[in-house]
Amino acid sequence: MDDLIETADWADVPAARLFERYREPREAPVFWNETLDGLLSHRSVRAYLPDPLPAGTVELLVAAAQSSASSSNLQPWSVIAVEDPARKARLAALAGNQKQILDAPLFLLWIVDHHRLTSIGETVGTPANALHFLESFLLGAVDTSLAAQNAVVALESIGLGSCYIGGIRNKPTEVAAELGLPPQSFTLFGLTVGYADPEAPAAVKPRLPQDAVLFRERYGAAASPPAIAAYDRRLRSFQREQQMPERDWSDQATQRVRGADSIAGRDALRAVLHGLGFRLD
Repeated sequence: MDDLIETADWADVPAARLFERYREPREAPVFWNETLDGLLSHRSVRAYLPDPLPAGTVELLVAAAQSSASSSNLQPWSVIAVEDPARKARLAALAGNQKQILDAPLFLLWIVDHHRLTSIGETVGTPANALHFLESFLLGAVDTSLAAQNAVVALESIGLGSCYIGGIRNKPTEVAAELGLPPQSFTLFGLTVGYADPEAPAAVKPRLPQDAVLFRERYGAAASPPAIAAYDRRLRSFQREQQMPERDWSDQATQRVRGADSIAGRDALRAVLHGLGFRLD
């Protein structure tokens, strides 16, 4: 479907994009444009060409990231661009031996950064005590995520692909040492970036039906058995097409959140964050 806009009338595109995303017919929206088309076409890319990125790509992505919203304009994040193969290999090992980190020409590490604000406070003589509250860490995580997603939208608009790497939180202390992070900074996630390998196409993964996530005025039934069962069937169809092991989403998701043993050591994250200088009062 990647060349859909070029091969079909523009009026046909919205319905096709919505079908890809939900695997069921949906009424075409009233409005449509290239931005919406790009957003609904998003897919994770895990196989990359070795081609280097054009000069200035990193700086362009950071400019897009810095154009995201920031609570009180605190801008409590930083990003580290890693291109050195040896460092990528070490980070890949810490993130669960994910080959895509090795293959992507660029690996971006998105950092919740309270160190900068603390340092500025020391310079101007104003203590940054509010940074010790859980709210401030949450604010930093939200702002960092907004910035990264802006970068993803930007990179996809220029023909690149990417994939978020949550596994970088498996061993946060070791990652902090590898990146030379100062106190009060934490790697929230990684992002592989590069040109998608056309020999390993990545399709649009269907999402939950809107009935499961969209409510009007007040929270409704988020786990309607018929809706979830229908989604399980659609996801299995996607898995067959992609030659992936078939597994119901309801089984996969509940197993992922079943307990401490299912989150790859991240159950100790509060203690790790304390060690990295976050009090989380």
